[in-house]
Amino acid sequence: MLDMKIIRENPEAVRRGIRLKGEEDNLSALLEIDQHRRAAIEEGDALKSRRNVLSKDIAQKVKAGGDIEPLKEESRTIGERIAALDEERRTIEERLRKLSLTIPNLPHSSVPEGKGSEDNQLVRTSGTKPEFDFKPKNHIELGESLGILDFPRASKIAGSGFPLYLGAGATLERALINFMLDEHLAGGQFREVMTPFVATSEAMTGTAQLPKLADDMYYCSRDDLYLIPTAEVPITNIHRGEILSEASLPIYYCGYSPCFRREAGSYGKETRGFLRVHQFNKVEMVKFVLPETSYDELESLLIAATGILDKLGIAYRVMELCTRDLSFAAAKCYDIETWSPGEEKWLEASSCSNFVDFQARRSAIRFRREGTGKLEFVHTLNGSGLATSRLMVSLLEAYQTDEGTIRVPDVLKRYTGFGHITAKGGQ
Repeated sequence: MLDMKIIRENPEAVRRGIRLKGEEDNLSALLEIDQHRRAAIEEGDALKSRRNVLSKDIAQKVKAGGDIEPLKEESRTIGERIAALDEERRTIEERLRKLSLTIPNLPHSSVPEGKGSEDNQLVRTSGTKPEFDFKPKNHIELGESLGILDFPRASKIAGSGFPLYLGAGATLERALINFMLDEHLAGGQFREVMTPFVATSEAMTGTAQLPKLADDMYYCSRDDLYLIPTAEVPITNIHRGEILSEASLPIYYCGYSPCFRREAGSYGKETRGFLRVHQFNKVEMVKFVLPETSYDELESLLIAATGILDKLGIAYRVMELCTRDLSFAAAKCYDIETWSPGEEKWLEASSCSNFVDFQARRSAIRFRREGTGKLEFVHTLNGSGLATSRLMVSLLEAYQTDEGTIRVPDVLKRYTGFGHITAKGGQ
């Protein structure tokens, strides 16, 4: 949620930011409602002031033995109008809040302007794309031949778009999750959390999944709970409605969760295997930081995420998203894409985003400045560290052999207990 003062004072700058993101421009309606709200407040304050004067006049008239009925009648009329204004203001403020939730975060000035993913900017590439003296298989072919992935049987259980890991495949997935958690926690900065995997409407609204992405999520209407699309939601909501001390910041959390996405807007896109699934696993990093440090924190978040790929020995590239490709809530974002030899393309495996105070305003997460005691909104950031689904694609395809087996990256061997995945499921 944007600061209403900024919207009021810089409407054209805000309108430009909305346009750059390609979002619906509801600014005129928002400003009109805000004007009605301010007018109601101004009238209410004037009437309350007049009522205070009348109270004093009535007291003086009583002492003097004068006629107080006209004054009492005016006071009653004013009281009725104040009550009506209070009700009107509550209605206006609810309309104002609902409309405010449709205004996206503004892109940072450093974000490149663009109309889509083709305008994203390459920041750097790292690692070497593997070369083979045989035609590499894709992850589906490898998974089926080795008996470690079974998408047809998964669809029998839950429908299309859900994975089923078997034997060494399940072990490798678990190894990836544990390895990533251990790596992020090794420095002692991140605190591990295990959150609920469902969230309330309030929690989803706080991180800006609602109302924008309602159609992309699984909703349990009986309990008014959503299956989380990312651990960003429950982790960020740990401090919803709280006032933190400046000394407690920064706060870093790291946690694993399954993620559930209906992908309602993905029709016509590549959906084979892990390329687009409704359920996947992810290790998430979330930061609560001081406003003046948040862009430095974004760079360190990116380093933490890419460090995983460096140790896994998987080629990747970092892309800075252009204005139109930014999410609704992000002010700036980097995507990390891993190379898939079987698919012969780059696959998004992580996003690292700075939301500045956008989520904190929606979630009422503030901190108190030392010395002044002033309350300010924290800045929130999150980064996938990483999502395993497309990472698994790149890993299986990059580490395949001419015999159709999979070599396990050295850093994962202590988690798997084996160094190869064969048709027998691992050895």
